[in-house]
Amino acid sequence: MAAKKLKLMGAHEIRVRLGGISRQRVYQLTSRRDFPAPVAELAMGNVWLAEDVEAWIAARPPRPGAED
Repeated sequence: MAAKKLKLMGAHEIRVRLGGISRQRVYQLTSRRDFPAPVAELAMGNVWLAEDVEAWIAARPPRPGAED
C-alpha cells in the first residue's frame, strides 16, 4: 500500500498563491486565529497542509481591490 503524499506550503508558497503579497502580510495572515495551524515548525519556518490553506482561502469572501 502506497503512503499518502502530503502537499505542504510554506510562507513562500502562500505568498505566491495569494498573488505575490509581502512576507509581512503572510505573517499577519498566518498569525490570525482563523488561519489553519501549522503541521510543523521547522528552522526555516512553519509549514501548513496545502489543503487546509486552500480551504481557508476558499472560505474568505473576495474583497474589492484586494490581492490577498
